[in-house]
Amino acid sequence: MPEADGKRIRAVIRRLAKAYPEHPLKISRETPPFRSLVSTIMSSRTKDAVTVEATERLFSLVRNPGELLELAPSVIEQLIYPVGFYRTKARELREVARVLLERFGGEVPRTREKLMQLPGVGRKTANLVLAVAFGQPAICVDTHVHRISNRLGWVTTQRVEETEEALAKLLPRRYWASLNRLLVNHGQQVCHPTSPRCTRCMLHDLCPQIGVSRHR
Repeated sequence: MPEADGKRIRAVIRRLAKAYPEHPLKISRETPPFRSLVSTIMSSRTKDAVTVEATERLFSLVRNPGELLELAPSVIEQLIYPVGFYRTKARELREVARVLLERFGGEVPRTREKLMQLPGVGRKTANLVLAVAFGQPAICVDTHVHRISNRLGWVTTQRVEETEEALAKLLPRRYWASLNRLLVNHGQQVCHPTSPRCTRCMLHDLCPQIGVSRHR
């Protein structure tokens, strides 16, 4: 990486880290891994605020896979509503609890391959759990990470899978685990898909605004 590009990337990450110390899902290394996993599964196609509230309701009654498995699907549905596809996710969560107990001794696995053996867990979910729950160098690329990475000119990609690979080549591993937290927060609050708030953005002088045709 040219030194000028590396310096610019470091400046972007420093500013974002100062602005966004907490993940939108309210998960961190201090959060029990099982709770982080459940919250991440529920977050798909659901607003983060809804996921956070549903997670709090569910974990007011359960603390581990065994206790979750004791709940009837209808009870889980009531607790996590209105997360997207809550009926499907209620069934998935019980199945996740069962698999954790039967295959992994009730513990959340610490590898991507084993996490992806769990129902409802794809690469994005696995990477987020690895990064946030265990502090492992994993890049979780969602729509915000994909969009902003391209706008910043860090990558030139069309698909999320390409973005993860390109970012892994570009960024030092020490930045991987925090990237989702930083760019998701920024995407939700400032760098919107349409008409981003460029005039109030702390990255205004560092961003080439690639692909931005209209902004505020």
